[in-house]
Parts: sequence; structure tokens; C-alpha cells
Amino acid sequence: MITRLRHILPLVLLVLATALPARSQTAPYKFDLGAQLGTSGYIGEANSTNIMKHPGFDGELSFRYIADVRWSFRGVFSVFGLSGDTSETGNILPDGKQYSFTSTVYDLGGRVEFNFLPYGIGETYKRLRRVTPYITLGVGVCMSSSGGEMSFAPTLPMGLGVKFKMSERWNLAAEFTMTKAFGDKVDGSSLTDLNGIKTAFYRNTDWYSRLTIGISYEFGKRCETCHYVE
Repeated sequence: MITRLRHILPLVLLVLATALPARSQTAPYKFDLGAQLGTSGYIGEANSTNIMKHPGFDGELSFRYIADVRWSFRGVFSVFGLSGDTSETGNILPDGKQYSFTSTVYDLGGRVEFNFLPYGIGETYKRLRRVTPYITLGVGVCMSSSGGEMSFAPTLPMGLGVKFKMSERWNLAAEFTMTKAFGDKVDGSSLTDLNGIKTAFYRNTDWYSRLTIGISYEFGKRCETCHYVE
């Protein structure tokens, strides 16, 4: 199922983001600052099936520009742990070797978010909704530290979530994100080319997930009516 998700989800996100019509409605605030906590998972050479085999801790900070009640642009900085063990995969490696790893990953990315419903509170004539599902897609970069070695890789985060507006400025959200790392050392250099088969960097198997719950606060109130004096 994870394999299918990795192939289907990027296409679904792109199709939905471009195909769904969105009527522009101004949001009352321009910006949103938030924090998220949750768990991280890994798919790669040391774990090819169960993404929650070795869950890690994930902490995030985010800053969002709210373009309107449907669209927003978000920057996210995350710190989380990943781990895995090839002895649990059932794969037979050359010379019967086994590998395990733990790594700390620092992830920085920018994303576009699309709300399926016009998100807001207090303006009933706009038919705003206090709860909305959303999708997100972006680009980023990660730095991983494993076994005393550091590595960098560009990333492609994609995900979905649900937002709930507790009050005019405060929001709760639950989000699941899968991220493709375009590098093969997120799980350490010892897990690169385990079978001795060289592949292009974009065909590596390193993915990681994050499942988070977060809270955010909106600020920077827009001027709904501007009066000009000559």
C-alpha cells in the first residue's frame, strides 16, 4: 500500500491543485505562526513496508502567508528522528550482512496549501467553514546526521490534513506528510547501494513521513475598507 501511495499521491495532489476551482475571498489576517508535534516514519533500504516500524519524534515550526480563504503559502522547519534495521526486512544482503541506523534530520521547505472549503469564521455571508480538509505540495531541502556523517538532499513534501478554527485567530490542524528525498544518505552512508547496484540519485528509495498535530495563531489584520483623503 505504501508503494502505491508513493506513486499515486504526487499525481493526485497535482491534479486536485490545478483542477479544483477556487473563488477568491479575502481572509481577515495575512499571516499565521504555528508549532506542531508528532511522529516520523521512514521507508528505505532498512524498511520497505511498514512506515511506522520505528516511529520517531517530530517537532516543527511554521510560518504561513494567507493569500485568501482557499490558498496559502507556508514555510516549515522540522527536526525529527529516523531509524531502521535491515534484519527486520527479510531481504538477504550480500555476504549476509546486516545494517541498522539512527539519524537526526533537519528539514526546511516551502509549500502551497489548498483548502477544499472556504476556511474562516464569523462571516456567514461568505459561507465560511470552521473545518476544512486541505492538500499541500512543496519543495525543500534536508540535512541528516547519522553515524557522525552529515548529508544534504533536496526534497519533495506532499500531504493532506484537516484544519479547525477554534476562534477568529486560533487554529488546530492534523497533517500527514510524505516526503521524497532526492539523495540516498538520509539513512546513513552505510545503507547506500546495499546490493552493489548503482542507480541515479532520483531513483533512490529514501522517503520519510510526518504525522503531526499543531496549533497556530493568525496576525496582520487586513484593511477591509480603505478611506483616502485628498
